[in-house]
Amino acid sequence: MPGSSFAHLVEMRLCVNIDHVATVRQARGTDEPDPVRAAVLAELAGANGITVHLREDRRHIQDRDVELLFATVRTYVNLELAVADGILSLAESWRPSQTTLVPEKRQEITTEGGLDLSQDPGRLKEAIARLQAVGSRVSLFIDPDPDVVGESAALGADAVELHTGEYANASDADAADRELERLRRAATDAAAAGLGVHAGHGLTYENVMPVAAIPECEELNIGHSIVSRSILIGMERAVCEMGELLRRART
Repeated sequence: MPGSSFAHLVEMRLCVNIDHVATVRQARGTDEPDPVRAAVLAELAGANGITVHLREDRRHIQDRDVELLFATVRTYVNLELAVADGILSLAESWRPSQTTLVPEKRQEITTEGGLDLSQDPGRLKEAIARLQAVGSRVSLFIDPDPDVVGESAALGADAVELHTGEYANASDADAADRELERLRRAATDAAAAGLGVHAGHGLTYENVMPVAAIPECEELNIGHSIVSRSILIGMERAVCEMGELLRRART
C-alpha cells in the first residue's frame, strides 16, 4: 500500500448483498431460495452485515423480505434505496440502523454509477435528514470523485460508498491501476471530511484485495460474486473465502 501506514487501517466489515438470492426466487415466483435464510448462513460464516436493495419495481427483494430481515439479522441490515417517497416512508417505519441512497433506473440490469448530487440536492438533503431522524446512519453511493466527496459532506451524509464498477470493469491492468488510484484518493478525501468510507459494485474474489487494502475503507458491499459462488460451494464457504481475502488484504 504505497503511501499508507498499517497504523491507519480502520476495521473492515464485509456486508453480503443477498439481492440475487431473491432474483433466483422471483424467476419462478415461488418461495425459494429464501434470502432471509441466506442471510442467516452468511452471518454464521462471519458476515458483518447484510445488504439489500429494495427497488421501486420490486424486481427481487420484497417488502416482506426486509421486514423479516430486520426481525432476524443479528448484525445489521444496510438498506439500499432510491430517493423516492414511497420507499423513504417504508424506511422511516422500519428505522434501519444503516441506509445507502443509490440511483435507480427501471431499465438498468444493475446500478450503473453513482448518484448525481447536482440534480436535486435539496431533495437529497431532505431524504438524508428524514433517515437520520429515525436513527439511520446514511451513506451515499457515489463515483470516486473529489468534488462529489465534498458535496456528500456538505449534504450532511454520514458516509459514502465509493462505486468500484469502473475499477472492476477496467479493460487492462493499467486502467485498473488508474481506477484504483481514484478510489484511494477519494477514500482519503472522504475520511478527511469526516465521512465513513464504504465501497462496492463489481467486486469479485479476483479483484477485491486491492480495494480491501485501502486503509480508510471500513466496509465492502459484495453480492453477485458471493451469491454466484455459493451456488457451487454453499453460502457459508463462499462468505468464508471472501472474508479470508479481506483479512489477507488488511495484513
